[in-house]
This record gives sequence, C-alpha cells and structure tokens, in this order.
Amino acid sequence: MSRRTTRIAEASAFVLHSVPWRETSLIVKAFSREHGIVTLVAKGAKRPYSGLRSVLMVFQPLSVSWSGAAEIKTLTQAEVVSIIPMPGSVLMSGWYMNELLLKLLAIEDAHPILFDAYAQALSQLAELGHLARGRATAAVLRQFEWVLLREIGYGLSGPMPDFADSSQAAQLKTMLQEQILEHVPGSALLSRQVLLSLRRLSSPPEPHDL
Repeated sequence: MSRRTTRIAEASAFVLHSVPWRETSLIVKAFSREHGIVTLVAKGAKRPYSGLRSVLMVFQPLSVSWSGAAEIKTLTQAEVVSIIPMPGSVLMSGWYMNELLLKLLAIEDAHPILFDAYAQALSQLAELGHLARGRATAAVLRQFEWVLLREIGYGLSGPMPDFADSSQAAQLKTMLQEQILEHVPGSALLSRQVLLSLRRLSSPPEPHDL
C-alpha cells in the first residue's frame, strides 16, 4: 500500500543543517513550527543561478513548501521571512541549539512551543551582538535548554527559574547539562566542545559559560 503524498504550503521554518546531494542539490534538515523536523531535498540549490542558494541559510526565519510521501520530501518553494543578523560571536551558540534539536527531536514531531523558544533565543543572541559572552549568552541558552527538555518529556520540575540570577546559575547549568547529556544519543555535543575551546583561547573562562 503506497503512502499518501503530503503537500505543505508556506510553513514557518528554520534550516538546521544541510549537506550536498549529487552535483547540484542539497539535503536540508528544516525545523518547522507545525510539522517538526523535516528532511527536504532542494533540487538545483547549488547551481549558481538558483534562487535557493541565498535563501536556505541557517538561523533565518523562512516560509517553506514541500511535497512527498517518503521520509525525504521535495522542497518546492522557500522564501526569507525576515533577517536575524547573527554576529560571529554568537554563531557557535546557534549551532549548539541546532545540534540539540537534531539529536533530541524525533523526525516530523511538531513542537510549536519549542519552535517559538528557538526563534526567541536567536533574536536574543543577535541583540547581544559583540557583547554576547559569559553570563548573558549562557542565560539565553539555559532558557532554551529548559524549554527543550520540557517539550521532550525530560524537564525539571517547577516553574522556569531566572537564569540571569548568578547565585543559582552554576547549579542550574549542571542540572540541565546532566539531563541533556543523558539523553543525547551516540556521542557528545561537538558544537559545545568547539565553543568551549574557542572561549578558552579568546579569553579567561567565565564561571557560567556554556
């Protein structure tokens, strides 16, 4: 029995990751608000004249359409909704959130609350700009981790704490990281290792960094 073809139009989404496929195309992992993480083939996206080349960028709000019956759907349209100017100082924090989503969410399992938390975290990181280091960045990431764990069923009890409160930041960081690493399949988070290495090289470590 064949699976029914799914056609989705103008879904709110972010690109989490993409890899080359054949000579001219990309395989894209996109996080959509109403459909969760979907795997899309963007045919011709690597061609010099393709309009998708400048659209399928990480950390940018998109409107995407796709169709297909298999696990890998065909991207039919993608447009930029707005621009989030992510400075270089916060890019690894964004990659860290992307890696968490890719490793902890099931395919095509919708989490609109988590989607909104991800979009908010990106906007907060962009606003921090060149000042985004130490406690300020860490507070944004801890809040995102809190929502993520709640959404996948491994959340800590009680209301969301104030992650900007330095008196409890270290304890909260430890609790959240233990929960995350316990449920990350396969291996450690590469983005976290890179981010910690970069911070050790660039400046003395902050007590509440990622």
